[in-house]
Amino acid sequence: MKIIVPLLLSASLASLPIYAQQTLNDAQIAAIVVVANQVDIDAGQYVVAKTKNPDVTRFAATMVTDHSAVNKSAVDLVTKLRVTPEENETSRSLKDGGDNNLAQLRALKGKALDRAYIDHEVAYHEQVIRALDTALIPNASNSELKALLIKVRPAFVEHLGHARHLQASYK
Repeated sequence: MKIIVPLLLSASLASLPIYAQQTLNDAQIAAIVVVANQVDIDAGQYVVAKTKNPDVTRFAATMVTDHSAVNKSAVDLVTKLRVTPEENETSRSLKDGGDNNLAQLRALKGKALDRAYIDHEVAYHEQVIRALDTALIPNASNSELKALLIKVRPAFVEHLGHARHLQASYK
């Protein structure tokens, strides 16, 4: 288990530092936002179906609901702005990381599944918040896109706090 969790985390989070290394346009930011949320939706849906822990079930269900809402807002905005999300190195890497995360989660059961999921959520939300602050918000040129990113940031901070609370219960 101690080997699986670092692999799980590194596989899905490896791409996030890329944000700081490149200048992103609005179409690329849109693709990153949609993929980053979808990765969390997919993991949450899997965990809701598999965990027996009611606290983890509630948290995963919240991730599905909240990240689905963010994706809907993002898709509605880019449709309004006539911006087509542009796949890029970061969005592709996030998708691959999400696929790897799901594969790792599928290999686990019980408390090992719960812990791996929660540990991943803590690390993932830390990285997403850092990416919002250092690359996504600063690089967004459209004021409505920038406003959406600023608006959703507190929810990610709240998710991180909730995940850390659950993580502490495993120590």
